[in-house]
Amino acid sequence: MLTSNNATSVKSHRPTISRTILYVTSIPLSLLIAATIWGGFASTADAQNSGDAVKTVFTGKLPNVPGKSLTAVVVSYKPGEKSARHHHAGSVFAYVLSGEIRSQNSVTGPARIYKTGEGFFEPSGSEHLVSENASATEPASLLAIFVADSGAKLTTFNK
Repeated sequence: MLTSNNATSVKSHRPTISRTILYVTSIPLSLLIAATIWGGFASTADAQNSGDAVKTVFTGKLPNVPGKSLTAVVVSYKPGEKSARHHHAGSVFAYVLSGEIRSQNSVTGPARIYKTGEGFFEPSGSEHLVSENASATEPASLLAIFVADSGAKLTTFNK
């Protein structure tokens, strides 16, 4: 029999809301990254970008954020290849899957080289000034995860 003294020492085994959110969001993201690295998703060319270097690997509406979607694309650079200056709809987190990527954003500071396993953030409304493979001899790729208005054009190249 529990007395009032013992009852206070019994801990609840229910997960907290923050732990539940972390668990629910980390598993799909982990699976997405793993599948991307191992080629588990059947990729299709990103309709908003030309060429075969950009592949959409996931897109889905965010049910807890009405009007917003999460989209993940893999951007592959040949040795020495670069993208023109551009900006994105919404916010972007980029994770380097292979090689080294040189990146500079109008808001986040000077150009920097990101190596495999490193990531960077591009705030909404910023301009991506430099995005290129830092190597002239090895390919490089990154996983870009966008949170933007549903149906938005994700990348717009400057004229």
